Amino acid sequence: MTLRNVLAAAAAITTLAVAPPALAGHNGDSVGAGLVGFGIGAAVGSALTPSTVVVAPPPSAYGPPPPPPPAYYGPAAYGPPAWSPAWYQYCRSRYGPGFDPQSGYFQGPDGGWYFCR
Repeated sequence: MTLRNVLAAAAAITTLAVAPPALAGHNGDSVGAGLVGFGIGAAVGSALTPSTVVVAPPPSAYGPPPPPPPAYYGPAAYGPPAWSPAWYQYCRSRYGPGFDPQSGYFQGPDGGWYFCR
């Protein structure tokens, strides 16, 4: 005998045991018996209903993991190595009087200061 059959039999016996006294009395017991029967029916009904459990597929079903992000290599160098004589000449010729040789920064068109590369 399966669990489902046992629960169904228990519900039927409980309903039959509670129903006749409820039919005999008219002093409010029928409402209480009805509520008890409703509660038992709800509990048995939810026990008999198959639950819908969503199971995720195994991780292998998703495919291989994404590739790692590219490595950061830093900013590209556009001119000669910083602080070399060729660098000073390059920055002075490119940025003119806006270049400060003491700090290595130049003033851009927006008014901000940027390191010469």
